[in-house]
Amino acid sequence: MAQNKISTEAYIETYKGIAMKKMREYKIPASITLAQGILESGSGNSRLAQKANNHFGIKCHKGWTGKTIRVDDDEKNECFRSYRKAEESFHDHSLFLTQRTRYADLFKLKITDYKGWAKGLSKAGYATNPRYPELLIRIIERYDLAKYDKQALSGKAAPKKSKKPAVVVTETPPQTNEFAVVDKSESGRFIHENNRVKLIFAKKGDDMSSLAKEFNMYSWQFAKYNDIDKDAVFEEGQLIYLQKKKRKSKEYHYHNLRPGENLWDVSQLYGIRLKRVYKMNDLDEGAKPVAGTAIKLR
Repeated sequence: MAQNKISTEAYIETYKGIAMKKMREYKIPASITLAQGILESGSGNSRLAQKANNHFGIKCHKGWTGKTIRVDDDEKNECFRSYRKAEESFHDHSLFLTQRTRYADLFKLKITDYKGWAKGLSKAGYATNPRYPELLIRIIERYDLAKYDKQALSGKAAPKKSKKPAVVVTETPPQTNEFAVVDKSESGRFIHENNRVKLIFAKKGDDMSSLAKEFNMYSWQFAKYNDIDKDAVFEEGQLIYLQKKKRKSKEYHYHNLRPGENLWDVSQLYGIRLKRVYKMNDLDEGAKPVAGTAIKLR
């Protein structure tokens, strides 16, 4: 059976803690480590990463006594290092850079100068691709990896690795067209209930100002109750809560994340505050679990 492809966001979420730990130990920017891992391993999807936990394409080289794997690279059937787990690959990457004199000038750079590090790696011969620095910098800036350099330097403990419940989800998600009607507004709009919280479905032309007048509420309440920005635009059919969502689901235990869904979608579908969804699943705010992840709801 083909293995599900790992997204770059999921790769970052999985390995950012290790990258920050190695930054504190070896003075290599976490942003550079993560970007190299993403580029060299295809975000953990390469054969080397999948079969040998080798995320940086490190070849055997003279003196390597560990396990090996043969892969076609610059030449056919080349020897690469094989590790028991991915963290060993990250550790070996740190040793590789710190123990070779050709990379010594990198450590004279400011540790937050990821552009200098990217160019310095290429100059020292880490990769043959002349676009290597450009590719690293593009990855770092696209995924805002520099923030992990700052976080590592702040002295804060590395965030816990996401704990995904190892469960088989058999519960059928709630159907929004089956939400009970519990009231009607003065304008004749039906008010529904989900997880003991009142809500409506957005109509074309709805905005926070018009809804505030219709329901005698403040605009900021719609933003707060629905975990959205104060200038967010409503889409027709969107669930809009009129009260603060609950801390957990009364009826459901888990939701199997579907393709295209994010945790905000889950929080709206089940009427649970978004911050509580992150906390219940031991996830950093802003985390993007991959499709198929079992999300705890209570």
